[in-house]
Amino acid sequence: MPVSQPVLVVEDDVWARLIGVVLDPRTPEQRFAAFADFMTPDVPDFRGWCDRVRAAAGPLFPSDARLVSCTAELRDNLGSAQAIVTEALAIGEAELVAAPRLKAVHKYGMIFRNIDVAACAARGVKVLGIRRRANIQCAEHAFALMLMLARRAGELNGLISIEQLGGRGGGTYKPFDRRHTPNANWGRFSGLRPLHGSTIGIIGLGEIGREIAARAAAFDMTVLYFQRTRLPQADEENLKASYRPLDALLAESDWIVPQLPLDASTRHLLNRERLARVKPGACILNVSRAEIIERTALIDALRSGRLGGFALDVQYEEPGRPDDELLSFANVVLMPHMAGSPRFNGLQDIEDVITGLARVLAAQQTK
Repeated sequence: MPVSQPVLVVEDDVWARLIGVVLDPRTPEQRFAAFADFMTPDVPDFRGWCDRVRAAAGPLFPSDARLVSCTAELRDNLGSAQAIVTEALAIGEAELVAAPRLKAVHKYGMIFRNIDVAACAARGVKVLGIRRRANIQCAEHAFALMLMLARRAGELNGLISIEQLGGRGGGTYKPFDRRHTPNANWGRFSGLRPLHGSTIGIIGLGEIGREIAARAAAFDMTVLYFQRTRLPQADEENLKASYRPLDALLAESDWIVPQLPLDASTRHLLNRERLARVKPGACILNVSRAEIIERTALIDALRSGRLGGFALDVQYEEPGRPDDELLSFANVVLMPHMAGSPRFNGLQDIEDVITGLARVLAAQQTK
């Protein structure tokens, strides 16, 4: 690879791999074809998108894009790096010393806690971030699921006739005396609940957790959160969120949203013991990873009535099974991994990362 081509060190996230697909001519055709196939539901002309982003990339195309998955790999590739794209890998003084040609660090997100911003500024390294559209969609999807449970939308969808009411086991139709009363909820359905005035407990106020918190505040919900490191007071005030220990959050919340990555520390975080501490009748919404909740304990909590409802986007198996026991509960909503969709959200995020880095490198070249 000619020395004149920029070296980009990119944390190996499944979406960030697109940076190499777009900018690095050495990217295997197999990877390009796999992404083109992945994009077909929403972006059928993936090659056209790549061509357009390359044309706008200026000095970044072509680049030597190096994917790294740990700190050791990151440091091994910093000697000639002009830009770093990181999601979780830390960028501090040691990394900056190892990267004498570095011009920019781009966080694949907006929370810079893993980047020493002051050290970057002292060395003239530009720090960039992006409010990821895919994260916004995850938050919107969480509220779609919440509203489905709150309004029983999945159960009541299309139920508009007396015949359907009886056919679905809703009982015999009994009209209201409309000389005196309205006719709302003529089917006499119970169990609806408001979001307004209720309490939501978010486990993990990362990028998506904060998007959920912002929307909860708009619904006039009381927002509680738990994570290992408590936020500074200014961040809590900005998010209108109050810290609670995990057990207290479970006991106080009407809606519980675990928003965490899946690793050894989070697998079965909500186990049988913790589910027993959940406020009776509360609902759990999960748009992160299923295994954060212990499946057998979850089913038992639903069967006992301890949980008032449950919604899950990423299933325990993908694709799932048609005889999944979770499908037997009327107060459960299951979706086929749709939270971050449509696909062009992720593409626009990557495009913004590339064009942001291109502007920084172009400005450096004109100095």
